[in-house]
Order: sequence, then structure tokens, then C-alpha cells
Amino acid sequence: MAKEKYVFFFGEGKAEGDAKMKELLGGKGANLAEMTNLGIPVPPGFTVSTEVCAAYYENNRKYPAGLEEEVLATLAKLEKVMGKKLGDPDDPLLVSVRSGASVSMPGMMDTILNLGINDKAVQGLANKTGNPRFAWDAYRRFIQMYGDVVMEVPHHEFEEALSAMKKAKKVELDTGLNEKDLEKLVDEYKKIVKKFAKKDFPQKPVDQLWGAVNAVFGSWMNERAIKYRQLNEIRNIKGTAVNIQSMVFGNFGEDSGTGVCFSRDPSTGKNEFYGEYLMNAQGEDVVAGIRTPEKIATLAKKNKKVYDQLVGFKNSLEKHFRDMQDMEFTVQQGKLFILQTRNGKRAGAAAVKIAVDMVAEKLIDKNTAILRVSPDHLDQLLHPMIDPKALKTNKSLTKGLNASPGAASGRIVFSAADAEEWNIRNEKVLLVRKETSPEDIGGMVVSQGILTSTGGMTSHAAVVARGMGTPCVAGAKGVSVSGKKVTIGGKLFKEGDWITVDGSTGEVYSGQLPLVVPKISKDMSTFLAWCDEIRNTSKRDGVSGFEVRTNADQPDDVQRAFDFGADGVGLCRTEHMFFEKEKLIHFRAMIVADTEAERKAALKKILPLQKKDFFGIFKAMGGKPVTIRLLDPPLHEFVPHTKAEVAELAKHLKVAPKDLQPKIDRLHEANPMLGHRGCRLAVTYPEIYNMQVEAIALAAVDCVKKKIPVNPEIMIPIVCDEKELAMLRPNAEAAIKQVLDKAKVKIDFKIGTMIEVPRAALLAEKIAEYADFFSFGTNDLTQMTFAFSRDDVATFLPTYLEKNILDVDPFKSIDEEGVGQLIQWATAKGREVRKGLKVGICGEHGGDPATIDFCYRAGLSYVSCSPFRVPLARLAGAQAVINNPAGKKK
Repeated sequence: MAKEKYVFFFGEGKAEGDAKMKELLGGKGANLAEMTNLGIPVPPGFTVSTEVCAAYYENNRKYPAGLEEEVLATLAKLEKVMGKKLGDPDDPLLVSVRSGASVSMPGMMDTILNLGINDKAVQGLANKTGNPRFAWDAYRRFIQMYGDVVMEVPHHEFEEALSAMKKAKKVELDTGLNEKDLEKLVDEYKKIVKKFAKKDFPQKPVDQLWGAVNAVFGSWMNERAIKYRQLNEIRNIKGTAVNIQSMVFGNFGEDSGTGVCFSRDPSTGKNEFYGEYLMNAQGEDVVAGIRTPEKIATLAKKNKKVYDQLVGFKNSLEKHFRDMQDMEFTVQQGKLFILQTRNGKRAGAAAVKIAVDMVAEKLIDKNTAILRVSPDHLDQLLHPMIDPKALKTNKSLTKGLNASPGAASGRIVFSAADAEEWNIRNEKVLLVRKETSPEDIGGMVVSQGILTSTGGMTSHAAVVARGMGTPCVAGAKGVSVSGKKVTIGGKLFKEGDWITVDGSTGEVYSGQLPLVVPKISKDMSTFLAWCDEIRNTSKRDGVSGFEVRTNADQPDDVQRAFDFGADGVGLCRTEHMFFEKEKLIHFRAMIVADTEAERKAALKKILPLQKKDFFGIFKAMGGKPVTIRLLDPPLHEFVPHTKAEVAELAKHLKVAPKDLQPKIDRLHEANPMLGHRGCRLAVTYPEIYNMQVEAIALAAVDCVKKKIPVNPEIMIPIVCDEKELAMLRPNAEAAIKQVLDKAKVKIDFKIGTMIEVPRAALLAEKIAEYADFFSFGTNDLTQMTFAFSRDDVATFLPTYLEKNILDVDPFKSIDEEGVGQLIQWATAKGREVRKGLKVGICGEHGGDPATIDFCYRAGLSYVSCSPFRVPLARLAGAQAVINNPAGKKK
């Protein structure tokens, strides 16, 4: 039996791997191998596979047998190729040790540079290169990174020592320190290590190597990496690989440098070479935001030969991978090396534009383009921007880099921990920092926006914010943070003060400026039209198309959804209409009425107001289907709750408040979710639904008379038995017939039901005899299936997710094993009775991409979601069609 291979070499134009091996080599290792095979100048090295990471955790942090020998043998091969030995006192080989999972997780795991240097090797490096300053700079960087990552020495201890040295020498940047300064700094760093780690800094290169490898594999389960995977729903991957690669040095002098670049602009998507670099620097200087880098275009003036080479590589790599590339490069004494390439993270606008442009350029087809854009990208495009009217009267305090588009207002906080704490109190916060680091991920996620005083477009804050779709202004030189205070453009702010940032322009404003929602761009319209084409032409088991409807209760919401491309209204909640002041007093009078005649008298006053609501919704939807849910909540939700409200109702009814209060108290329910609500109200008080149906019919008649197309669907909620529909459907049909006969018009009405009770799902074949359509209310169906209350899950659900009792929050993404089984059963049984039965969902799950994929696979006809999530759902629906070809029958 062949021995399992764990280590894969790349170098000299040949690699033991390629881009298809991401699961085994991680994204970074696979692409390093691919570039090596393509002849790109990649520093040689080797990758320890993700299989080792999996085994490491399965075996209580022990490596598989034979790994050490394989690593040392491959290291010897690298040393032979490079003509240097790790830690050689005369001519040392130095290496970097980096993580690399199959899914990109920028900044979440650990990296170590310049490994292999020690007290003897630093002298050899100085003599061999003739550049002592460079050698000591490499050593101090290595001690700082290794001490922090491997030996758990507080990072700020090194930073404070560095700052003290710069202050003593009266220089602003690290580059202002000479070789003697750096040599003293190395001694100081070693003392810091001894103090905090209780042992000397390791001098043996092999010990250094295994310490670094242990740290990288260990970082797979560090807090920030776990949190990043949870936030981005990254599951079922083996772990990280470890990439050990010979060092090239951007900090060799002014003829050397390092940078990060993108083959297209990751913020806008424009086909323009984009990036930043620093001369005489190493990679962490660019991404950490410690120094402000220069734009990549200026490299053409400083070194045209290197710039032209870089442009050539970015062109060939983009063409090869057929996607926008994010590349890291280093120039050592005028020679260019590519250290990494990956498909670049991009803002929402960029994702859409790149997808549309690449189809036009014939790099990809439409299906590939659709799969390239995530639903979250579209969500970003609908982020608010500052109201142009407000910009006329508000002057920006300062301007930084427009690192991540969109505008945001929030109360200033200065730490990630404070951001998370304030968020728990439902405060909108804006994180203000000198620069962010991977440890800040939790606070960044809950912040409305991010503002940093240092760093560039490729700094940690910029990259992570773009990936999350959070507005970010980075590198704002007019921002100075000091403790719990910040000066912005000369104006002092303290914690809790409001500011507004515009991540599209880089501007920062005082106060809470009004925000507006942007319109859909031409590229987005083109892209979404492709999505609609895919959805509308899909076929599954006789179900044609896959609609995206909206949940909307008012004409303006319906109009917004229509503008966003909704195929109809999947849920119009009528109870929200009753809370309007002009209706509420009459509805309350109906609730406390003693007789049917009194109830009908009160409802008669509501009728014309309800009719007006429905007319506005029908008009806005222009003939597309509108599903109107009749009254659902229990009556006690509408009763007066304060003495003033009771007095107001008593005055309206001309009774004493003391006589009214007992009636109100009797309406209280112990568990309203399971109480007197939905169709149960209509069984006991038929006049409520009769009034609503009459109002719907009257509104539809008015539309027809005004030549406005109308397509009404009436939904009876929370049924649990077919006899409820058998009683209520004839009532609705009679009310409709009376209106239509009087108006002498014909309108096709559909009457269906909302399935929210598990019993209703199980009795679907009986219920389908009386229902033209099913709509699953997944919020209540989830509550009743799990016996979880949405209002109470915050007390225990985080623990369920943390301990992997549940993989996802069932109120955010559908529970396929339980709730999903009920939906599939009910759909199949309902269609046995009523062929072609239209079935959809209208709970909050309708805007969740994973749920949309499930609904397509389950054979549903449509999903319905909030207006702002309609574009997202149109994309997710198309992706579901593409990703599930077995569902399409020709």
C-alpha cells in the first residue's frame, strides 16, 4: 500500500499540484502550484496539505506518522534548489510560513516571515548581502511576528519598544532607523520575549519551523477564524494547509518593495489595474496600514520594466483563471516575484460590473456570471447613500480613501468589544480606529460603518469591510484617535457622538445625515434580466418558472418591490392596516362590541378605508398577483393599552372607562401564538373576514372600471383542519359574488390558505380540496415545529449553535430536516388532489439564499420576501436553477 503523501513541492517551473487541488492544498497552495506550472516567477517552496490539519485535530493535536520526515526531506529539496540552508551562518535560507484554506479567509489565520534567522545567521545575511540594515530589520521583524504568533508575547510590547526607539531617534517611520538602531531593537525584543514567554527566543531553525507550523495549524481554531467561518457560513472544509516558501525581500532597500494589486478595481469593477505598494517594505506593512502606500500607477514612473512585467502577469492570470485576480508581489533589487494570486474579493457594484463585462469580453458565459455574484453582493448595492439634499448643507470634515461603498451613520466607538456591547443594546455604532486588525472582526460585523486614520485600499479594514459590504473610509489623515476621543478635521468627538461616513467618496461628516436608497444601475438591470430568464424558463415536475414575490402591506412598499422586479405580492398583511389611527378607533369599537350588529356597524366604517388600501396595492402591482392575508393576529393586540387610550375609546363609545376595562381584560390571552387568531376569528366572528373580502372585491372592481389589470388572491391564515376552509370559503365566495354581480363585472379570484400549523401540513390533501394555492408561513411553522419562540431563542439558541446541536438558526435559514419535510410532504400531497397547485413561502426565510435553493428543489412555485431583498432573491433563484439541473426537465 502506497504511503499517503502530505507535502507537495513547487519550484523551478514545476509543481506537485495545480489549481484543481484546492481541497487538498488550500487556495493559496493550489494557486502557487498553478502559477509555478504557468512559468510565473514564484519563489519555490512546499505545501503541507489540509489532510494534516484534519488529522492534527482528530488525533488530539498530534501529526500523522511520517510527516516530520516528509517535511524535512522536502525542505532539503528546497535548500538544494535555492543553494542555501535554513539558518546557515554564512548564507542562510529564510522562509515564510503562511496559512491557506480552500476558502479564502483573509487575515484570519497566522503568518510568519523571515523564519530561519538567528544570532549567527543575521551576521551571515549582513555579510552576504552587503546590507546590514536589511539583515537586522529582517531579524527584528521575525522576532516580533514569531514572538506574537508562536510564543504569545503581547503584540503591543514590541510596538511600544519600536515607538520608543523611533521617538528617541526622532524619526517617524521604521525606515528612518539605521542598522545599529535595529540591532539594539533586536536585543530589546529578545528581552521582551524572555520576560513574557519565560524562555529565550529559539535559535535552532528547525525548532522555529515546527513552532510556526504548529501555530498556523493552531490558528485554524483561534477565536477570530472560528468567528469568521461562522459569519460567512463556511462549513465542511478540512482545515488549513501550511505554505512554506523561500523569502524574497521587499525591504532590501529603495530598489525593492512589496505590494497588493487587483486586475480590476475591486470597488467599482472598472477594467483598470488597481493596487498599492511600498518601497523598502515587507508585506505586513501594506496590509496592516502602518504606512500609507502609493498607488500602483506610480510604479510605472519609478520602475517601468517591473511595472510592465506586473501588468503582463495580471493580464495572463486573469485570462487563465477567467476572474478578477488579487495578487501579492515583491520586488527584490529590481526583480519581480508573484507571491500569491486568488480570485479577488469585491464590492457588490464591482461584482455585477465584472460579471457583465466578462460576458461581453467572452471570458465567461451568463451562467458563470450569475454564479460569480453572491446574493450578499446585490444586498450591498441596495445600501443607503447620503441624501443629496443633505450634502448641500453639510460640509465634510475630512476625506480618506473610499475603501468600501455605501454610507452609514452611527455612534462612535473605539474598540471592537465596545461595538459588540453597544450593539447588544440596539445602538447603531460606527467603529473608529487607527487601524483594524483580524481580532476586530466581531466589532466590525456589528458596526454600521468603519473609519480608520491609517491604511490604504488594501489594508485589513478595507478588505474585510468590502467583503462584508460595510461602508468604510480608510487612511483618513484628518483623523487622530487618542483613547476614547477622536479629532476629525480639527473637530473633537467623544464616544457616543454621531458621525456619518460615505464609503463611496471617502468623506466623513459630523452628525447623523439622512440616507436614501440608490436606484438599480444599468449593469444590475442587465444582470438581473439574465437571472429572470433563467428562473422563468425553468421546469421541475410540471412546475414552470420560479417566481420572486414580495411581502408588502402598503402601496409605497409594493411600488418599491415592483421597481426591484418583484413578480407579485406573496403576502399583504392586513392587520398592519388596522393600526392606522383613522381605522384603529373603529376596529377597537368592533372588538369590544357586545352584539353582531354593533360589530358590523363598526366594520362598516372601516370598509371604505380598507378598499382604498387594496386599490393602491393593486394599482402599484399592475396586474401581477397580489396575495392578501386576511386578519391573522389575536384581537387583544389591538386593544387599548394605556389609560389614555382606554379613555379615548370610552369617549368614542359614550361609555364609562370603568365599564370598558373588564371587556378589554377578558381579551387577554396566555399564549397568543396558539390562541384565538387567524381563521378562528372568522369562525366566531364571520363579519370580520366578510368585510375584508368585500373591501378587496370593491377595490378590484374599481381597478377594472379604470382599466387597471388586477389579479387578486385571498389567503385564509392558520388553518388546522379542512372544515375551517369548508366553512369560510363559501362565505368569501358569497361576498365576492355579491360585489361582482352588483358591478356587473367578471374577475377571477383565487382563495387559498396559509399553512403555518404542522397539522395542516399533514392534512394537506384534504385542505387542498378547498384551496386554490398554499403559502407556507415559515416563521410560525418553524416556531410550532421546534416549540421555539422567536422572542425567546436569544436566551439559548447561541449555545445550540456554538455546541453544534443546530448548524444554523432555523429562523434565518429553513430547517430542511424538520420544517422542510413538512413543506415537501404538504406540497406533494396537495398536488395529488389539485394538479398544478401553486405553492410558495412568505415567511422571513423567503429572502435567505439557502432557503430559496431548498424551495426550488422542493418544487415550490415562488418565494416571497421583503422589498429590499427582491433583487437578492431573483439572483438566488437563478443560482438555484443553475445549481440543480436535475430539477429541469426538457
